[in-house]
Amino acid sequence: MTTVTSPLAGRAVGLANVPDPVFAGAMVGPGTAIDPLREPIEAVAPVDGQVVSMHPHAFVVMDENGHGVLTHLGIDTVQLNGEGFELLVHKGDRVKRGQPVIKWNPAAVEAAGKSPISPIVALEASAEQLSGVAESGDVTAGGELFIWN
Repeated sequence: MTTVTSPLAGRAVGLANVPDPVFAGAMVGPGTAIDPLREPIEAVAPVDGQVVSMHPHAFVVMDENGHGVLTHLGIDTVQLNGEGFELLVHKGDRVKRGQPVIKWNPAAVEAAGKSPISPIVALEASAEQLSGVAESGDVTAGGELFIWN
C-alpha cells in the first residue's frame, strides 16, 4: 500500500476537470489533479523513492512497492521548453516525501497561455486500486491525495 501525498498546495479538482483529454480520460492512469496556488512554489515528492523520469515540467517517483507516481506541472507545459522551471533533483536521485523536486511559478505558466492544473497520476494502476481520492477542496503540499492498494 502506498500513500500518495500532494506535491503542490492548491485545490484538488479531480482528473475529469483537467483541460486535456488524455489526462481527463485517465488514459495515463487514475489519480487526481491540483489547481495550484498562483505564486512561485516548489513541487515536492509525493512518495519516498527514486526519480525514474525527470523533465522540467514533469517527474515520476517510483516507491519501494514499484508504484510510479507522475506529477505533471500544468497542461501543454512541455511547449515552454523548460522556461520557468528549475530542477532541484536529477533522474536517478532518491527522494523523500515532501522533498522539493522542481521550482516553478503557476502564475507565469498561466500568463504564457497554459493551464497550471497539475495531474498527479498512478502509473500502470487501475482505478479500483486507488481509494480516498481527493477530488475537491484545499490541499497542502504533503497532504494526502489517495491510497494506492
